[in-house]
Amino acid sequence: MPLIKLEDYYPNYRETFSGDDIKKLDLYTEGGDKAGSVHDVLVDNNGRFRYLVIDTGTWAFGKKILLPVGLSRIDYEQHRVFVDGLSKEQVQNLPAYNENLVVDYDYEEQLRGVYRPLASTTTADTGESILAAQSYNRDTYNYDREPYLYDLNEGEGQTLRLYEERLIANKERRKVGEVAVSKRVETETARVSVPVEKERIVIERTTPTDTTAINPKDADFQSGEVARMEVYEERANIQKQAFVREEVSVRKEVERHTVDAEETIRREELDIKTEDNRVVDNPNRI
Repeated sequence: MPLIKLEDYYPNYRETFSGDDIKKLDLYTEGGDKAGSVHDVLVDNNGRFRYLVIDTGTWAFGKKILLPVGLSRIDYEQHRVFVDGLSKEQVQNLPAYNENLVVDYDYEEQLRGVYRPLASTTTADTGESILAAQSYNRDTYNYDREPYLYDLNEGEGQTLRLYEERLIANKERRKVGEVAVSKRVETETARVSVPVEKERIVIERTTPTDTTAINPKDADFQSGEVARMEVYEERANIQKQAFVREEVSVRKEVERHTVDAEETIRREELDIKTEDNRVVDNPNRI
């Protein structure tokens, strides 16, 4: 059965686990000695906890090991995980775990060979010897045959939390484009007509028809200017002036619509297996 890292199975496990991050819990022995911290969790393909990945830190030279979840007691109130009977010598006998390791049947059998003596010599329900589990083979073995290793430890009244996934709708604002309004100058040839006036002098010379002689004394003979007349003309004075041709206003409008989403979500349900009437299911207890 392949094992999966917690975050790969529950990508948003920090939310679905009500803010309790099991990766932040420290591991302590029942005697109160710190034996490391929880680095990760391995779950099966049904999402059930099977192993805690423990970083032993300075307690055992920084070695990472796998601890079957049944040998631990998780206390979220104290932010600790407790394990009873785990010694440094036993840790040294455990195979080291790393991120790239494939946890197969042979590797798990090495683990179980070290951990089985930590558990009780007989199961609580059947009295079957724990060591008899060593007769299982890779074809017949499943985790349910050794509940003392792989079931959550409730002997101390540990709280079992059932989780469910919910769809949380949020909005995020992101830029999808922009509109730039700019101006450019276009040129064209404009024509305008202005009527102008120009004066000119017309000199007409005529021969009088009256040829009667006059007294020479009455004749006004003189040299020089005898008449002056100013001459004017109009010239076109064409200038360019700027006027407002059009006004453009730029504004944004918000359109609103509803986005529908559909996703498959998971929820844990509690299965209780018992062979007698000693288990009472209290519906008021969470």
